[in-house]
Amino acid sequence: MSQPISPELREWLVAQLAAGHSVPALRASMRAAGWHDSATDVALAQLEAGFPNIEVALAPARTEMPGPDLDGAPLYLDAGDRRVQVLHTMRHPRIVVFGNLLSVEECEGLIAAARVRLARSLTVETRTGGEVLNVDRTSDGMFFERGENEIVARLEQRLATLLRWPLQFGEGLQILRYAPGAQYRPHYDYFDPNEPGTPTILKRGGQRVATLVMYLQEPEQGGATTFPDVGLEVAPVRGTGVFFSYDRPDPVTRTLHGGAPVLAGEKWVATKWLREREFK
Repeated sequence: MSQPISPELREWLVAQLAAGHSVPALRASMRAAGWHDSATDVALAQLEAGFPNIEVALAPARTEMPGPDLDGAPLYLDAGDRRVQVLHTMRHPRIVVFGNLLSVEECEGLIAAARVRLARSLTVETRTGGEVLNVDRTSDGMFFERGENEIVARLEQRLATLLRWPLQFGEGLQILRYAPGAQYRPHYDYFDPNEPGTPTILKRGGQRVATLVMYLQEPEQGGATTFPDVGLEVAPVRGTGVFFSYDRPDPVTRTLHGGAPVLAGEKWVATKWLREREFK
């Protein structure tokens, strides 16, 4: 059963924001008080709509976003050089699962080119603007420069066409290998605007606005991409990919996600992050 959003709750939210409390802090307080995440999201969305003067506090949503053209509920999409399947869609958060995104030869070519350059994966450190080892991320990985080889260049053009976002707005393609037991605990891909290192990170291309995770090799067991806020798990089937976008750097986007532990075999993925402007 849904929880009612009372006038008293809205008044309390306005007062807390006016006192300088952040939206994540309010969400944590409401969760501790027994509010469901869905009801919290509704309350904050209503607050944003009814009180435009606090729009900045709620991190205003972008209106121009990457994503496939899903008008008419298509089963297939033209990605320029490839016909891609639409396997699953969700509106909030915006999630699209694609089939036939990469060929077997492309998957194997990316793995072969990346294998000799693997190192322990790092994460962006928003407190400093640099990169650090993170105990929540236990994969090995590497980055290709944009257009570094024929397969990378072809795939980047395909993704730009499919997601209707300029090629130069994308970060370099990251390849990750997850051995048995490796995982990436739930996290957000946007850069926290409240962290001191974020302004340095944003100089290279602004905020991240979307992510595409593509599966190059499927494990024997485990390794799903999980979205805990909405109870979704995407199986890591080779040649498929899961796209999700976030129109503001805030948990209200419900894009908390992670890589579940690999239980048997190896999982290889390619990740493409999209920025709001040219990534340099």
